[in-house]
Amino acid sequence: MDLLSSLGDSTGSPGPDVPQCSRKGCRADAVWQILWNNPKIHDAERRKVWLACEEHRGWLENFLQQRLFWRSTEPLEDTEA
Repeated sequence: MDLLSSLGDSTGSPGPDVPQCSRKGCRADAVWQILWNNPKIHDAERRKVWLACEEHRGWLENFLQQRLFWRSTEPLEDTEA
């Protein structure tokens, strides 16, 4: 799973240099990856990823848990190290 390469938009424009939180309107640096899937449309092994800053981690997890989509939360590792 290559999180950094998926940050660009559909026009091929590069995304931000540092991964940002997925919460609408937040531009803080992401430190968590929240793994989820919708069992009605995704295979059981498939994981989609939302990125979260420290402030919005709980909000994003709660949103997904209420819908039974949340699978796990893991630290966002520096992929360039």
